[in-house]
Amino acid sequence: MQNNLKSLLWNAVFVLVLLSICGLVYISGKRIDYNWNWERVLPYIATNADSSITAPVDGNIILDGNNQLALESIHGDVVLQLGNYKSVNVYEGDLIFEGDTLATVKEWRIGPILDGVITTIEISVWSLMIALALGLVIGLMRISSNPALKKLSIAYIEVIRGTPLLVQIFIVYFFIGTVLDLERFTAGVIALSVFTAAYVAEIVRSGIQSIPKGQMEAARSLGMNYPQAMIYVILPQAFKQTLPPLAGQFINLIKDSSLVSVISITDLTKAGREVVSSSFAPFEVWFTVAALYLLLTSVLSWAIQMLEKKLAASD
Repeated sequence: MQNNLKSLLWNAVFVLVLLSICGLVYISGKRIDYNWNWERVLPYIATNADSSITAPVDGNIILDGNNQLALESIHGDVVLQLGNYKSVNVYEGDLIFEGDTLATVKEWRIGPILDGVITTIEISVWSLMIALALGLVIGLMRISSNPALKKLSIAYIEVIRGTPLLVQIFIVYFFIGTVLDLERFTAGVIALSVFTAAYVAEIVRSGIQSIPKGQMEAARSLGMNYPQAMIYVILPQAFKQTLPPLAGQFINLIKDSSLVSVISITDLTKAGREVVSSSFAPFEVWFTVAALYLLLTSVLSWAIQMLEKKLAASD
């Protein structure tokens, strides 16, 4: 009974702290004399407003075989059917020039903010996979008995961790990207992967070294060679040890991905800046962007917690 009262008391303290924070935010909003207009942000997330369908080429409006209006190019090819739109603004026989409005359509479509979320997810997923593989290799080099491999891994880790990510993005895009003719997206993924892999390598190293040496000796005594012992005995145990710090590093990766906006990748951060300039609702937009980043990191954190529980149950 006493434990239940203590739990209830501390839960009440938790709720009180949250309410106090919300109250402070509300009071701050009042003091800056700002008119909140959340409805301005919604169309940039998703909207079903009418949109115009324009002619992709010059041509003429004809009736096709289904007795529906269609745009025929000057070469005689049907390039656009006009039968499934909300309203059509042209008639049979009209002469059409590229860019002319042909019809309007009303359907749900995602806005630039959700487009930015999708780009952020794509960059983060690719960077995460590459960083995990590269970090594992560098981490194994870090504990290698080969002096060349060990010193190369140390140099890589120290250089990458000792320089800002923003500078690395510029170097990868403007220098390496120019030499290898890399696209912006590819350059951004490479920069994030190389940066994160340095931290993953140290996490992997510490995880492997936390496993008692007797585990390797026992595996070798069973007839396993070094790679087999590492793959089947050491790494599975080290993975469980390193999962929490890896989770933190991957969450940082999602937040660090906002820096790729400096090379004109329209991720969530860049989309937020563009929406601010057109919606004139800076606080609403940036609160929305922050909430979306929080959602992405929370989903990743939840997934890793579920994986931890599953691995713990398998012991």
